Amino acid sequence: MARITKKQKEARAKVDKNKLYTLEEAATLLKEITYTKFDASVDIAVRLGVDPRKANQMVRGVVSLPHGTGKDMKVLALVTPDKEQEAKDAGADYVGLDEYLEKIKNGWTDVDVIVTMPAIMGKLGPLGRVLGPRGLMPNPKTGTVTMDVAKAVAEVKAGKIDFRVDKTGIVHAPIGKASFTADKLKENATELLTTLIKMKPVAAKGVYVKSIFLSSTMSPSISIDTKIG
Repeated sequence: MARITKKQKEARAKVDKNKLYTLEEAATLLKEITYTKFDASVDIAVRLGVDPRKANQMVRGVVSLPHGTGKDMKVLALVTPDKEQEAKDAGADYVGLDEYLEKIKNGWTDVDVIVTMPAIMGKLGPLGRVLGPRGLMPNPKTGTVTMDVAKAVAEVKAGKIDFRVDKTGIVHAPIGKASFTADKLKENATELLTTLIKMKPVAAKGVYVKSIFLSSTMSPSISIDTKIG
């Protein structure tokens, strides 16, 4: 078992495990208990009352965080030659087609998001075994398969994230960095939670938002009151 450092003990002592914090309280406390020397990522985990094995209870979507994620998202635009300049001007880190399809086939996945066009999806199908497990397969529902490549790339660069419920019913998502102000973390979290609530499947019965936890890299998690409004 890994040894708990003095700072980790101090951080744990500041979190009341029996308390449900408001988002504002949690965001403020999180900044106090994050001791990493680097700018730690801040993540939220939301347990939903859905059965993701059933298609009519799958929760997946996108949200544009008002303050972005704090991470420079690396975007690959798989496009035809006539769309290459458009993708580059919008800020795509990698632009091309066949050469990148070959790289992916050989296992290269050093990107955060892939944007492409409807006509290209047929070529991506065989690469599902590489892209699927890493959550990189473009999807029309998340706006990453589109003819408006420039808009898709710009939105990702500005803080648009893709989220989906995992097989245990939890949505994990990045909502910023420890260097963000508490207000920015709260506003990003609120935007995601509001989006999730709007997406409640009709087939989902009982309590929809079961628990919410906020944490940063290596910090203890903070339990948040699910009655957020």
